[in-house]
Amino acid sequence: MARNSIRVFRPNVAYFLCVFLTLAMALFSVNCGGGVQVTSNPPMGTISVSASDPPSCRTPSGSFKHVYVTITSVQAHLSSTAADSTPGWQEIAPTLAAAPVQLDLLSTPQTGCVLAQLGANVALPAGDYQQIRLILLSNAPAGGTPTPANNQCGGGGFNCVVLSDDSIHILALSSQANTGLKIPPGQIAGGAIRVAAGQNTDLNIDFNTCASLVLQGNGQYRLKPTLTAGQVSANNTGLSGQVVDSATQLPIVGGQVLVAIEQPDSTGVDRIIMQAATDANGNFNFCPLPTGMFDVVAVAVDGAGIAYNATIALNVSAGTAMGKIPLIAETGVATGPGTIQGVVTSANAGAGASIDAAMSAMQTITLSGGGTRDVSIPLLGASTGNIATSATPVSVVCPVNTFCEQYTLIVPASNPSFGTFAAAGTTFSVPAVGSVLFKVEARAFRPLSGGTPTCSPASATVNQDSTSAPLAVTAGATVTAKQMDFTGCS
Repeated sequence: MARNSIRVFRPNVAYFLCVFLTLAMALFSVNCGGGVQVTSNPPMGTISVSASDPPSCRTPSGSFKHVYVTITSVQAHLSSTAADSTPGWQEIAPTLAAAPVQLDLLSTPQTGCVLAQLGANVALPAGDYQQIRLILLSNAPAGGTPTPANNQCGGGGFNCVVLSDDSIHILALSSQANTGLKIPPGQIAGGAIRVAAGQNTDLNIDFNTCASLVLQGNGQYRLKPTLTAGQVSANNTGLSGQVVDSATQLPIVGGQVLVAIEQPDSTGVDRIIMQAATDANGNFNFCPLPTGMFDVVAVAVDGAGIAYNATIALNVSAGTAMGKIPLIAETGVATGPGTIQGVVTSANAGAGASIDAAMSAMQTITLSGGGTRDVSIPLLGASTGNIATSATPVSVVCPVNTFCEQYTLIVPASNPSFGTFAAAGTTFSVPAVGSVLFKVEARAFRPLSGGTPTCSPASATVNQDSTSAPLAVTAGATVTAKQMDFTGCS
């Protein structure tokens, strides 16, 4: 409805009309000085919200059978800077307040691509929503708070992990669990979710569950949520393919086959957006996905312990069926993956300080158009992708006045094969001979903050070993990386 203006010429009539309309009709805007303006309600669209997670740490590839979180609210805000208490947060899954959903983040979707539909066709003012937040049910909610009808976590709480031995461990939540686990513009594909007037928008929230679990020194698990969101098509179009042995063109038997889809961040580093383990036939399918271009990275170790190089397909668009991705097996005397170990320390002005550190291993490729790109390599086996520094770590002794922890990253012991994807057939490079060089990055977060960066600076990267030589990985061997020291940690 267009904006209209009706001018009333008699002041006394205008006055009474002003009072009447103010009380009776909120959609009228009244100018009591002598005019009445009638304005329409804001244009509205609708939004549907789903949740997904293509896990890579589910048994038998990993040690987790289930990861349960209980969601009580999903909200969106038009402002990229809105704080927890800023007005304007819009509820986009209103049924959760009375009926929270306990979601197994490692479950297999029964239909389509999503684990759960959290809200459908919810009315929402049109606009570009730049923040999404999820509110989880506390493990000790106040009396009278709605809870799931069937709590899979037993009596200890409503968020938990179930290990391969069926033991249940309560998942400690960050301090943001009740105020909202935020997905900022940098973790929303395209920077915002556009809700258009008179149209429905499909929003998917993806949990990178395996990157969100921190095992603390006391054996307790803690949630450090790694979330992304994107506007997806209603038909759940994804990105699929099959990982095969380059020599046989058949699926890699046994072991672990991992595939990650990545996009460059603001610094040009390829970051993992989603990661999954293939099925027994080497097949994978990431869906639903937002529109855009992705780099696809695959690694593997077969059932006999033979490792394969990382193979990278560049510039793959959402909605693509990639066909076969060939991985080259290690040959020679030693054919297993390599291991990078190292220590992360953290301190404030004069003493140790606890941090969560998210660890990444990267290899550098040379792009066909010139320049290079650091690509995140999926971590194999018993890698510790998330660590928590403490005063008394199990495996190492901390330097004076620091907290610390040791990490272990299991990676291919060969240089990557890569090529720009082509529907007619992708030509992948032959892995370079010579030293297999890696970079290791740690990003520091404040514990129980929901992923708030801490320390100054908040990230550190090393490309040298403990002797200051290049960080080179050898099949079947362990190399010690140069220590990474964080200071100014709160």
